[in-house]
Formats: sequence, structure tokens, C-alpha cells
Amino acid sequence: METNEQRDQRLWRIAKARAGFRTHLMTYLIINGFLWVIWLITDDHNGLPWPVWPMIGWGLGLAFAYYNAYHRDTFGDATSEYEKLQQKQQKG
Repeated sequence: METNEQRDQRLWRIAKARAGFRTHLMTYLIINGFLWVIWLITDDHNGLPWPVWPMIGWGLGLAFAYYNAYHRDTFGDATSEYEKLQQKQQKG
């Protein structure tokens, strides 16, 4: 079972990951917004707009950052499994 200090450290890591994701998202939106403005001002608008490519590549990285910040908690998963096994052992 986790101690309070271990739980606080785990929560701190999760909080840092989520704050980092929000910073990453804001940077993504601002930079890609500027890329689209540059494209609108300078290009002749034939074919596929070139800002799509950085958006796709960077967007994949952003998707992984989102998953790691909001859906991945390996310590939490391990803790809940440990507690289930411990309860099962106490019953039987």
C-alpha cells in the first residue's frame, strides 16, 4: 500500500504532466496559428496548404502527451491491482 509521501509524489508527477501538456497545447495552437497566417499572406493557395504537415506531425506528439498526462497512471493501476489482490488474499 502507498504511503502518503508516495501518493503525494505520484500526484505531483501527474500534476506536472498535465501542466506540461497544457503548455504544449497552447504553444501548438499559437505557433500553428502563425503558420496559417503566414500561409494566407504569402502563398498562392494552390493545392494542399503546407501548414497541414507541421500540424499533423506535431499533433501526433501532442496526442501522446495528452495520453500520458490524462490516461496513463502506471502507479495508480499497479496500486489498484495490488489492493485487489490484497483484499482477495484476506478473504480466502
